[in-house]
Amino acid sequence: MSDDQKKQKDELKEYLYHKIVEKMDMTVSISDEQLLDFIDEILVKESKNKYITLPMKYRYRQELFDSFRRLDVLSEAMDDESITEIMVNGANHIFIEKEGRIQKFHKVFSSEEKLEDVIQQIASRVNRRVNEASPMVDARLEDGSRVNIVLPPIALDGPSVTIRRFSKEPIRMEQLVLWNSISQEAASDLESLVKSGYNIFVCGGTGSGKTTFLGALAEFIPSDDRVITIEDSAELKLVNIKNIVRLETRAANLDGKYEVTIRQLIRNALRMRPTRIIIGEVRGAEALDMLQAMNTGHDGSLSTGHANSSEDMISRLETMVLMGMELPLGAVRGQIASAIDIIVYLGRLRDKSRHVICIDEVDGIKDGTIMLNHLYCWQEEGERDGKVIGKLIRVQPLKHREKLKAAGYQLSDIYNDSDGNTAL
Repeated sequence: MSDDQKKQKDELKEYLYHKIVEKMDMTVSISDEQLLDFIDEILVKESKNKYITLPMKYRYRQELFDSFRRLDVLSEAMDDESITEIMVNGANHIFIEKEGRIQKFHKVFSSEEKLEDVIQQIASRVNRRVNEASPMVDARLEDGSRVNIVLPPIALDGPSVTIRRFSKEPIRMEQLVLWNSISQEAASDLESLVKSGYNIFVCGGTGSGKTTFLGALAEFIPSDDRVITIEDSAELKLVNIKNIVRLETRAANLDGKYEVTIRQLIRNALRMRPTRIIIGEVRGAEALDMLQAMNTGHDGSLSTGHANSSEDMISRLETMVLMGMELPLGAVRGQIASAIDIIVYLGRLRDKSRHVICIDEVDGIKDGTIMLNHLYCWQEEGERDGKVIGKLIRVQPLKHREKLKAAGYQLSDIYNDSDGNTAL
C-alpha cells in the first residue's frame, strides 16, 4: 500500500469514526451489539457516497469497533499471543517484542489524540487518572497484562505506553525443560527444594523471565498449603493451590491518600496464617519485611528481584534493607544468610533465549561475607544456526539438607553424581 493510499484509508476511517460519534449518545452506555449496529448503519449509508467495497466494510467494522471498545491499532498485537511486549513511543512509533526479538509494528495511530483516547480508556478501566498533573501511572488490563503510561511533558516525544503481556495459560516447569531453559535434573532438584520448604529467591535482568519462573516454581507447592501472594500488579497464576489469597498494592489517589504498599501487605499477610508467602518482586525497603517473614517460620517462601548475578542480588538486598532501617551491615548480612536458602539467576543470551544461568545455595557467612555454593551453572558449548548451544551443569552438591530430611527426604532418595558422590 502506497503512502497516499494509506493516508486516504486513515482519513476515511477518521471520517467514519466522527460520523458514529455524531450519531451516538455519548452520555448513555450501550452494549457491544448496539455499537456494532451503529457502525453497520454508518457503513451502509456512507458506502452510497464513498467507494467502500465489501472487504473494506469488514475491515472498517472491526477497526472502528477496536477504536471504541478496545485499544485501536494495538488490538491486533493484543490478539497475537506470540507478542510479549508492546512499546508505544508516540503515535507514529510502535514496537513489539515477538519470539524474544524487538521489531517495529506495521501499524501506527492516526493521530496523537487517538493515542491519548486509548490511554484514557486504559486508565479509566482501572479507576486511575493520568494527566499533566499526574503524568505517570501503572495499570493492569482485564487479561492481566501490565501497563505503564507516561505522558508529556515527562515523555518528550509524545505519550509512551508499555504493555507487558503474559500467556493465558501459566507456563509450567515441564515446558521450560522442553525449551532448554533449565535441565530436567535441575528442575527435579528445585521441586524437592520447594516441597521441602527452602526459601528461594529468583533474580535476573528485565525480561529474563523472573515472574514466569516464579510461577513455574510455585506449581511444586503442596496443594494443601495456605499461600499469600503479594504483588504490585497481580500477574502470578497459581492453578494447583486451593487455599490462596492474592493481594495487590494500591497507588495513592490525587490527594496522596489511600496508598497500600508492599511493606504493609507483607506485615498484614503475617496475620493471615500463611504457610508460605510469595512476593512478586522486591524493589526497596520491603526487602527487610520479606527477610523477616522468611525468618519467622514461613519456610518455602518465594520472591524475585532485579540483579545481574546472584552475588549482585545479595548486594542489592543489603542496600534495599538499609533503605528501610539503619542496621549494622553485619546484622543485615546475617538476616539475608539465614532467610534465603537458594538463589536462582536467570539471564537472556545473545540469541534472546532465556535460561537458568546459575542455581546457588546460600552457605552462611565467612569473614563477614555471604558465601555461595554453586549447585548448577550454565555452560555454553557453541552456536548453531544463530542459536546458542549449551546446558546447565551440576557443579557442587547441596550442603544444607536439614529441611530435606525434615520433609521426609532420605539421602537414598537423592541420586549420585558421576564420581559416585552423593549429591542433591
